[in-house]
Amino acid sequence: MAKIDVLNIEGNVVEQVVIAENIFDITPNQQALYDAIILQRANTRQGTHKVKGRSEVRGGGAKPWRQKGTGRARQGTIRAPQWKGGGVVFGPTPRSYALKMNKKVRKLALKSALAEKFQNGEMVVIDQINFEMPKTKDMLTIMQNLNAPRKPLLVTAEYDENVFLSGRNINGLINLDATSINVLDITNAHKLIITKDAITKIEEVLG
Repeated sequence: MAKIDVLNIEGNVVEQVVIAENIFDITPNQQALYDAIILQRANTRQGTHKVKGRSEVRGGGAKPWRQKGTGRARQGTIRAPQWKGGGVVFGPTPRSYALKMNKKVRKLALKSALAEKFQNGEMVVIDQINFEMPKTKDMLTIMQNLNAPRKPLLVTAEYDENVFLSGRNINGLINLDATSINVLDITNAHKLIITKDAITKIEEVLG
């Protein structure tokens, strides 16, 4: 049975909760983690790179000199690849870098990322977080209370605009709701801060 302390926003322990062992206490699958990170990074690539080939560059319609008798190599156009201003051979063209992954492997990778944070002591559970109005200063104080000054990932059960706006200007802080968590953001974060309600929601989806 896996248990973890629940803190308030002042950083004091208020209770303990039992968390799902089949999510947070599994042996992380490094291959699934690696594949998920590669997939995410590949899927963010736009693939809009483009160079002009020989048929796309402007000019070069006339043969630069006659075929024989000049002593020089035969040339058909000044826009051939060996000429300055000519087309590029086998250059990059627009393409999709998107990769695919089986649902079971995606699930395993997400579980592995969460398990790594829990087992390495880089996961903090808080009872709740809310703001009456956006206040960056208050969010900074909370992060300091939770000992998460650098690159924290804050996960709430639902999207909260005041929470999001309070953390938007803090360098390194990422705020996601429970349905938007992903392997790349979890592994990049120095500390995972998650509300008790968000854990319940994650366990419903991944359990």
